[in-house]
Amino acid sequence: MSLYIGLMSGTSLDAIDAALVDCGTPTPRLLATRAVAMPEALRDLLLRLCHAEGASFRELAEAEEAFCRLQARAVHELLEASGTAAADVVAIGSHGQTLEHAPEGHAGGAPYTLQLDNPSRLAELTGLEVVADFRRRDLAAGGQAAPLAPAFHQALFRHPEEWRLVLNLGGYANLTLLPPFDHPADVLGFDSGPANALLDGWYQRHQGGRFDADGAWAAGGRVDATLLARLLADDYFRRPPPKSTGREYFHLTWLERHLDDGESPRDVQTTLAELTAASVALAVEQLGERLPEAAPARLLPCGGGAHNPYLLDRLQARLPTLTLTPCAELGWPADWLEAGAFAWLAHRRLSGLPGNLPSVTGARGPRVLGGVYAP
Repeated sequence: MSLYIGLMSGTSLDAIDAALVDCGTPTPRLLATRAVAMPEALRDLLLRLCHAEGASFRELAEAEEAFCRLQARAVHELLEASGTAAADVVAIGSHGQTLEHAPEGHAGGAPYTLQLDNPSRLAELTGLEVVADFRRRDLAAGGQAAPLAPAFHQALFRHPEEWRLVLNLGGYANLTLLPPFDHPADVLGFDSGPANALLDGWYQRHQGGRFDADGAWAAGGRVDATLLARLLADDYFRRPPPKSTGREYFHLTWLERHLDDGESPRDVQTTLAELTAASVALAVEQLGERLPEAAPARLLPCGGGAHNPYLLDRLQARLPTLTLTPCAELGWPADWLEAGAFAWLAHRRLSGLPGNLPSVTGARGPRVLGGVYAP
């Protein structure tokens, strides 16, 4: 076995996800998982820092220290729960917490992507080698630095004969098109638009909880067709790939600019779910335009949105020719793809192998991603 730990904290800021992965087999194997909830104080601080116009060095240092300690706790709990000795782990792959992602810069400025992380501190706290800062190498090569997961999707789910789509429904949705093994087409993928970030944010504002469990609140409303049309008119949805997005673009202020103050809050929630489904369907159409011969048969939903039956129903309605198949049926639970991806990317880095897909990110070529931090 060749054991790696992947650490991921997504745009929902609900937890640090830790995955123990055996990367010593042709197809990576998930061995154990651990999620450590994000304390409210840290979550609030990170949310303040996301896309802040200004932040103090003290705030950044405090957030970084608290975040790294939480990461280290997740690693220790994962090792203890799985009965794994730290000496048996090759390295940790740490994504960090994205504060802002601007791969095309702002107003003509330099492109950037910023992840809060301190891999040196994490190595000190865990005694393990850490691979981190995966995104900026792709950015330096002219890429979007996102999404990076499609390379891992390829390692897990590419099929000898079947075209497949992998849909990650995290804070934002990204889609990966996997051709059959022997087909000459490239793997394609990009961020299709918002998913749980807007749904969770609107629900928190009007209902007080972290998220709309099972999409129950959305299911009780109605789609506001006029509002949906205004939202879908945003240029992002028809921009050709490569493209990526995040909280810096699609946020509640963006939503509020499209409201006329007459909408029912519950109907807005229903319309946001429909926006996710409709923008994913547009993304599938964009992929079809680039590969007219492709006929994907199966869509594999993953991420937190894969547990939202209302959202999955709306996706199926928008994509009636596709079979929605839980990725757990293919050997990998929906909640653990991203953490698993960064374990695998750490393995790629230490093996001297590229971790990006230029056909996805638009980089000038394959690049070995990440920096290495010794314990």
